[in-house]
Amino acid sequence: MKRAIRIGIALTIAGLAAAIGLLSVRVERQSQRDEARPADVILVLGAAEYRGRPSPVLKARLDHALELYQRGLAPRIMTTGGAGGETVYTEGTVGRAYLASRGVPPEAVIVENEGESTVQSTTTAVEIMRRMGLGSAIVVSDGYHIYRVKKMLEAQGIAAYGSPRKESGSDTLHDYWNDVKQAIGYLLWRAGVPV
Repeated sequence: MKRAIRIGIALTIAGLAAAIGLLSVRVERQSQRDEARPADVILVLGAAEYRGRPSPVLKARLDHALELYQRGLAPRIMTTGGAGGETVYTEGTVGRAYLASRGVPPEAVIVENEGESTVQSTTTAVEIMRRMGLGSAIVVSDGYHIYRVKKMLEAQGIAAYGSPRKESGSDTLHDYWNDVKQAIGYLLWRAGVPV
């Protein structure tokens, strides 16, 4: 009996490791693909902001979204992200201010500023899109993040196309670890854990 339990546990762990490995490969492949094409909105996933200024990661995402907007791929940009511990600013509103300072008309920027996680931001963004009659989005984030966000959007009926921000330099081990974390995050989301 104890041997059967140990074998069952070992098989479960092996199956989970295999699933994470397979998903990590999918995450990595998606992170290398730019699928930008005409869509209803460019959806920029939030990242840290520093007292009203975008962090380098958020700035790079916003700059990439601005480039897509200027190419005419979508008439609107949606910035996402809540307060993240800040009491005055949200990632979403900082994103809007940054884009406005770069010449994007304020009416072209939609703000989702309540999400405290990828799941919350994505869910709220979809609610906003539905109210506005928008059915497709170009997802702008770090490459490793796009697979999971696309799956979340697609599960809610949104056509999603990934367009990773441009990154300077690359650390293979760090990139692989990010792929694994996103694979685990995806599995947790599929299991109903809002990460």
